[in-house]
Amino acid sequence: MRSTVEKVLSANDTGETHAHQAGLLIPKNIARLEFFPKLDPSIKNPRCVIDLRDAAGEEWTFNYIYYNNALFGGTRNEYRLTSMTEFLRHYDLKEGDTVVFKRPTGRFYGVDYRRKHQGLTTFPSGRKVLKLSGNWIILDTDDLS
Repeated sequence: MRSTVEKVLSANDTGETHAHQAGLLIPKNIARLEFFPKLDPSIKNPRCVIDLRDAAGEEWTFNYIYYNNALFGGTRNEYRLTSMTEFLRHYDLKEGDTVVFKRPTGRFYGVDYRRKHQGLTTFPSGRKVLKLSGNWIILDTDDLS
C-alpha cells in the first residue's frame, strides 16, 4: 500500500513568483494509485474536500479537484490540490521545503513538512521509492512514523 506521498515545493507552489497558480499539480500516477479519494471522471471537474491534521494537531481542509474539461470539449486534463495557501503561510513554507502527505487514519489525512535546510530524506534499505515529475515522491510503505 502506498501510504506516504511527498512534494518538494517550487517557488510557483509557494507563491514566491507572484504568479497565480490553482494549487499543487498532482501527477496522474498518484491519482491512479488512489492515494487521494477517487473522483468520478464522468462529472465535469469533480472535486472533494480532504481533511488533514498536521503534527501539531492543527486541522486543515484542502480541495482535491480533477479539472477534466478536456473530456467535455475544453483543454484541461489535470488533478490539483487547492486551498493550501493558509497552510503554506502558517508554516512559512518556501521553495525547496517538502510537504508530506500520509494516508488517512480515520477521517484525517496526515500532513507535515520538512525544511530544505534539514536536507534530503534518507530511506531505509528495502523501502521502495518512486520519484515522479514535479518533485513528487511516493513511498511504498505501511509505516506512517
